[in-house]
Parts: sequence; C-alpha cells; structure tokens
Amino acid sequence: MGFISSLALFLPIFFIIALRIGSYNSFPALLVYYIFVFFYNLFTEGYIKVNPDFIHYWGLSNNLLDAPLMLLFLTYFSPSLSLTRRMKYMILLFIIFEVVVILLRGFNIGALTIILGPGLLIVFSFCLYFFIRQSRIVVTHRKALGKSLMVSSLLFAYGCFTIIYLLYYVFKTNHVADTFLIYFLVTTFSSILMCTGIIIERKRVQKLNELKLTRKELSHIYKETKTPPPFKTVILDFDKEQWN
Repeated sequence: MGFISSLALFLPIFFIIALRIGSYNSFPALLVYYIFVFFYNLFTEGYIKVNPDFIHYWGLSNNLLDAPLMLLFLTYFSPSLSLTRRMKYMILLFIIFEVVVILLRGFNIGALTIILGPGLLIVFSFCLYFFIRQSRIVVTHRKALGKSLMVSSLLFAYGCFTIIYLLYYVFKTNHVADTFLIYFLVTTFSSILMCTGIIIERKRVQKLNELKLTRKELSHIYKETKTPPPFKTVILDFDKEQWN
C-alpha cells in the first residue's frame, strides 16, 4: 500500500504539470503540498535512501507546511475577495502560531502535536464549508463539477487525517501499522479523486481563459471604433463564473 499510495500521490503532480495549471491561481500551493507528501512517502518507504534524521525533519516540515499550503489552495474556492483576504490573514496568524510554539517547545514531535490539531480543524472546517457550497452549485446550476470533486477529495482526506491524528498523536495507539495502512488508503483514494477534479476543472479554466481573451479582443475592437460593445451580459456572466 505504501507503493500504491506513493504512485497515487504522484498523479496530481503529474496532471498539474501536464495540464499546465501549476502557475494558475492558488494551484502552486497544491503542487508544493503534493511534492512534499510524495517525497516523504518515498523516504519513509525506503524507495529513496536518506539519513533517518533527514526523514524526521522532512516529516516535521511537511506537517508544519500542511495547513498553510492547504489554506492557501482553498482560497481558490472562495466566493468573494473579502473571504479570500480573511483566509490569507488566517494563514499569517497560523504561521505566527507555529513559530511561537516552535520557539517555546522546540522543533520536535511535541510542538507538532500542539500545532497539528488546530491546523486540521481549520482546514477541515473550510473544506466542509466549500464542499456544501460547491455541492449546491453543482446541483442547482450543473457546473463547477471539478471544484466539487477537488474539495470532496480534501474533505474526505482531512476528515480521516483528523481521526489518524487523534489515534497516533493524542491516544498514542499501539496499532501503528494499522494507522499507516489507513493513511495509505486515504491518500490513495483522495489523490485519485483530486486528479479527476483537476482534469475536469482544467477544461473549465480553459473555457474561462477563452472567454477572457474574447472579452479583451472585443473591448479593443470597440475602443478603436468608439462604439459601445453590445456584449455586457456575456462579460458579466464571465465575471460571475470566475467565482463558481
């Protein structure tokens, strides 16, 4: 399952790069997130031989970056600029919280245990909110299916990660192998669902870019002719579409 999980984690990296959306909106955060998790899997499963201390600190760094990177990517689902700003302020505050905890407790598992709990709760809460919103859009307007699948992937993953956190860090279960098996299964299913959403969303992004290009061309043409463009409705629809 470790190998299958690693392969599944590589797929979002491949599709983000292959579909050329690695620099689009907040997708760079998602790309960096999957790269960190993918290499951590390779290190822990022994596919890439490195020093155990390197694996330890990579794992700590990976978990510390988890919430900020995921919150930054989740701004992609924000329906308004004001919510996006609030989310970015929250990312900054969370990073400050991480720094304070590390300064007080050190760069170790103890600090990570304190940091992971609030991080998972915040990310899961936003995933749940955006999942409900995107589900309504899909059912009511029959669009933005890709966004719905991506946020569904994250909701499932972080719901399960919260349970794993409680078992492994809080209750310190003796069934470590079973906990890792659950983790591998969760990351595999979540990554595949994420890939499906990315592929569908890429098609929508391409259509939006085509509409944006058309709007610029029409604006340029009518500016030269000094004639009011009769396409205001199309332009407004495009602006609305950006947030759905």
